[in-house]
Amino acid sequence: MFTSFSTALSALNATSTAVDVVGNNLANLNTPGFKTNVVYFRDLVTQSLGAGLGETQVGFGTGRPLTIRQFTQGAIQSSTGLLDAAVQGDGFFVAKNAQGNTIYTRAGNFQVDDFGNLKTNTGELVQGWTALDTTTGILDTNGAIGDIVLPVGAAKQPISSTQFTLDLNLNSSAIAGDTSKFSDTIKVYDSLGTTHVLTVHFEKADANQWTYNVTIPGEEISGGTAGTPFDISGASGTLAFGTDGQLTSPTVGAPIPVAIPGLTTGAADLNLEWNPFNSTGVGRITQFGQPSAPSASSQNGSAAAQLIRVGLADGGKILAQYSDGQQVVVGQVAMASVRNPESLIAAGNNNYQVSARTATPAIGLPNTGGRGDIVGGAIESSTVDIAREFTNLIVLQRGYQANSRVITTVDELSQETINLKH
Repeated sequence: MFTSFSTALSALNATSTAVDVVGNNLANLNTPGFKTNVVYFRDLVTQSLGAGLGETQVGFGTGRPLTIRQFTQGAIQSSTGLLDAAVQGDGFFVAKNAQGNTIYTRAGNFQVDDFGNLKTNTGELVQGWTALDTTTGILDTNGAIGDIVLPVGAAKQPISSTQFTLDLNLNSSAIAGDTSKFSDTIKVYDSLGTTHVLTVHFEKADANQWTYNVTIPGEEISGGTAGTPFDISGASGTLAFGTDGQLTSPTVGAPIPVAIPGLTTGAADLNLEWNPFNSTGVGRITQFGQPSAPSASSQNGSAAAQLIRVGLADGGKILAQYSDGQQVVVGQVAMASVRNPESLIAAGNNNYQVSARTATPAIGLPNTGGRGDIVGGAIESSTVDIAREFTNLIVLQRGYQANSRVITTVDELSQETINLKH
């Protein structure tokens, strides 16, 4: 009979622990990325009375309850934070704490410090890959992960133009002479980011043949005359078209060189290639019976620009937007997948660390190797269900009350046993 004291006491201790877990769940109802803990009770060793064949078995209460964190998907809510991110599916963000230890988290409310390091909102360094060249956005995701460093407040270096294209139609009905003249312009950039407007002049020479030459304003070239177009040496020739209006000469794979030395800005000489064909070998310039008119143009240079903002996009890519409207990939957030996430140990600040039972985390790009995806501009909500937690709280309260009655009942029985002496 007296073992009932310890049996009921074990139930009170276990129930008290379960109430603590429920209280912790409710306390983190609004914690981003929080995962609900579930309590599982288990009985202690059972004693068989009599012959030991199991006819009469008496247990000794309940053991310390087992708590398991359930890594179910939380609701993804849009946010206004430019660097907010949510994991959709399995996986964790990877970070390093002040001691240099690797930790894992589902909370993606990131921010940037004054050195440009991407951090969690509690100061851990987010891991991933930083662009080798923040001007062109070249990433090497095959290398080891490291701290993500963003170009906060940095100016984007200008990129000198090396090639350009013109898409246009030349009127096949034009008559050779002044009435057939047509021109198109393209803006290019030198090594200092200064713009130069090139003008390409076309004139019909004969049936299915047009001559061309490229000029630049004279004041932009050493030896040129202000207000007078300067003919660029070597940037002239003849375009030939077939009877179907398609370009036949120059040939595919032979871009037209446009070399511009002696720029008055002090920049390096411009060495451009004008490719009149697209990647499939079809001419960008046609000769049909329509008015001569441009349809598109492109070049690969850019001016210097100031950083406006940095944001985290879908897939974990970090984009920098510059004042010239260009967006460049400057980083990539890494993800880790863990086969048995319930074995992770909560380390506070929405972080987890591996335990002796945890499988080795596999780190890589989002949406690969069984890892989930990253949604930019969003936060994963807590998985705590307030209705379920309050229901559990009621059940646990009743369990605690019931076992406290066991203690009072056994106390009365023991008192009656003592009174037998009198």
